[in-house]
Amino acid sequence: MTTRRTPLPGVGIQYDFSTESGHHVSVVVHNDGRRFLGFYSADDPDACLLSVPLVPEEATALAHLLDQAPIDAVRTDGIDLVTEHIPVGVRSPYVGRALGDTGARTRTGASIVAVLRRTGAHPSPGPGFRLATGDTLVAVGTREGVDTLAEIIAGG
Repeated sequence: MTTRRTPLPGVGIQYDFSTESGHHVSVVVHNDGRRFLGFYSADDPDACLLSVPLVPEEATALAHLLDQAPIDAVRTDGIDLVTEHIPVGVRSPYVGRALGDTGARTRTGASIVAVLRRTGAHPSPGPGFRLATGDTLVAVGTREGVDTLAEIIAGG
C-alpha cells in the first residue's frame, strides 16, 4: 500500500491510499487539528462519495480501534504538539543513511522519538541509527515541524 501525501496550502495535508480491494480512502488533516475521512468512487477517484468530519478526540478514538497501540497527540499548556508516524519510502534520500543525516531537530524542531520496523520498535534511536525502506519514524513536534520533517524524509 502506498500513501500519497499532498500539501494543501492554507488548509493542511491530504493523505490518500487505495486498499487492496481497490477502495480509495483519504484523510485531510487541517492545520487546526480537524480531520476529514473521505471515501471515493473506485470508478472516479475524484468523486467523493462520503466525507466524515472528525474532531481530534474522534480521530484518536478511531485510531485506537484500527491500531491496538497508536500514539496519542501530546497537549501541553498553551503549546500543541503532535505525534505523527512518518513512513520511509523507497524514494526517500535517507534510505540506508544514518538518522543524524536528516538533521531533523535542527531543521524542523521536531524530534524522532522512535523508529518502527517490521522486526520491532527502536525507541530513542541515536544519530547513527540507519534507516531502511519500510521504517516508520515516530516524530513529535509542532504541526509545522512534523509536516516539514515528513517532506524532508520523502525527499521533497
